[in-house]
Amino acid sequence: MDTFLNIASRREVRDFAGRPLPDDVVGRILDAGRLAGSAKNRQPWTFVLVESAERRARLAEAVYEPSNVRGAQLVVAIVLDAKGSPFDAGRAAQNMLLAASNEGVGGVPNGAADRAAAHAALGLAEDEQVPVILAFGYPAQERRPRESRPAAEWSARANRKPLTDLVRRV
Repeated sequence: MDTFLNIASRREVRDFAGRPLPDDVVGRILDAGRLAGSAKNRQPWTFVLVESAERRARLAEAVYEPSNVRGAQLVVAIVLDAKGSPFDAGRAAQNMLLAASNEGVGGVPNGAADRAAAHAALGLAEDEQVPVILAFGYPAQERRPRESRPAAEWSARANRKPLTDLVRRV
C-alpha cells in the first residue's frame, strides 16, 4: 500500500450504496481511530456508533449535511471528554477516513449544526464534546482511484492551493 497515494486520491463520498459493511471492515475503521496519537497519550475519545434508526434520524436533523447521515451504513460520532482536544479528534477521524478508503469504503466528516440536538440524539453528558461525526458506506458510484493514476498526478490535479502558497520559511 502506498500511503501517499491513498491520501492524494481519497475524496469525500457523500452518496452511499445500500450495501452493508462487513464487521471486520467496521472493526478496522474503528481500530484505526483507536490507534491515533493524542496529547500525552490521553486518548480522550469514545466512538459512539449510531445504530438506532430513531437516533440516527434525530442526529441527521442536528448536523450540517443530513443526507450524509441518512444514507450511511456506519455513523460514528467522535466524542471527547471535557479536557479533550478537537485536534486529537481530528487525528482519530483522519485515521478512520484513510482506513476506510483503503478498504474501498467512502467516508465524509460532518459537524453538529445544533449542538444541543446532537447531544440529545447521542445521549451525551453536558461536558462531552462532539467535534466530528463521520458517515461511512460503499460509494454509490464505484471508484478505483489507485488504479487510475499515480499519486503525483492526483496531487497535481487536486483542487487545492499550491504548496508554495501554504509554506512559509522563517
